[in-house]
This record gives sequence, structure tokens and C-alpha cells, in this order.
Amino acid sequence: MKDESKPAFSYPVKVGHISANPVSVHLTANESERSALAALWSVNDVLSLSADLQIGRWKKDGVKIKGEVSARIVQTCVVTLEPVEADIREPVEAIFVPEGSRLARQANNDGGEMILDPDGPDIPDTYTGDTIDAGLVVSEQVALAIDPYPRKEGAAFGARIESSAADDKRPNPFAVLKDWKKD
Repeated sequence: MKDESKPAFSYPVKVGHISANPVSVHLTANESERSALAALWSVNDVLSLSADLQIGRWKKDGVKIKGEVSARIVQTCVVTLEPVEADIREPVEAIFVPEGSRLARQANNDGGEMILDPDGPDIPDTYTGDTIDAGLVVSEQVALAIDPYPRKEGAAFGARIESSAADDKRPNPFAVLKDWKKD
């Protein structure tokens, strides 16, 4: 039986071993991890997944993961239903702080509303214990980049099947009254 609590792609990093100087890490998913990711992402196949990351300290007690992820996946074309391959290459940046850290709190105004800048940096994620999972960061970034409606090159929808141009004209609801005469 598969352990549901274990992520499909995992690379645990001990926070205590992270220094102020970032360390370069190269991650590659093996066959069983790619199979689990395909099921998680609801795609036909994950042909490859890799990431080049820099992992280092952020401020006093945080951890910063920065780099690039790349993947090659196979999906089903929404037009032809044929397999279509997609290359994904995305930058990744994540900051983690311990749970309860003042750096994890969001700024509030006097009315109690959260102040969010859509173009600003994300609020740091929190972690408990002494480990963060860089593999989970990588798989989440790829999942966000997957095209929900993949199309094979050159594939296009034809004319609408369910109606014709004549059917698109709406009937006048008062047409039945045109022959009605007042006595």
C-alpha cells in the first residue's frame, strides 16, 4: 500500500546543516518518482524532471531556495486527444522560516486587513521541526506551470457542432401575439 503522507518527489534538507554561503544542489527524479508525479499532476507521463538549486540561509533563521526547474511531460491534446509533449522551464524561489517566526507574519493596517502586493515577494512559508523539503518546492513549481488545456501544434477546434447560424437567432417572445387582435 502506498504511503499517502510521503510526497511524490522529495529531497529533505536539514536546516541545521545550511550555511550562510548557498550550496548548489542538482535534483533529478527517478522512474518511480516520475510515475508518482504523473499520477499527482494528472498527466500521461513525466519523461524528465530536474532542478538546479541554490540553498542557503535567509536573514537570521530562514532558508532560501532559488534556482530553475525543468520537466518534460506528456499530456492529452484537448482537440485531437492525441499525446502531446510539453517542455517546462521555470524559475523557482522559496523562503522558509520557522513556525512562529516574526518574519512569517503579514503586515496589517489599522483596520485589521492584510496588506498584499500582487507584484511583491511572497510571504515566507513556515516549517516545523528541523527539515524542509526542496523536492516538494520543485514539484509544486512544475505543477503550477502545467498547461491545463494542452493542444497539439496546429490543432484547432472546428465550427460549433451543437448549433448552426440559423439556430443562434433567438425567437421573439412576442411573436405569438402578432396575430392576436383586441375584440
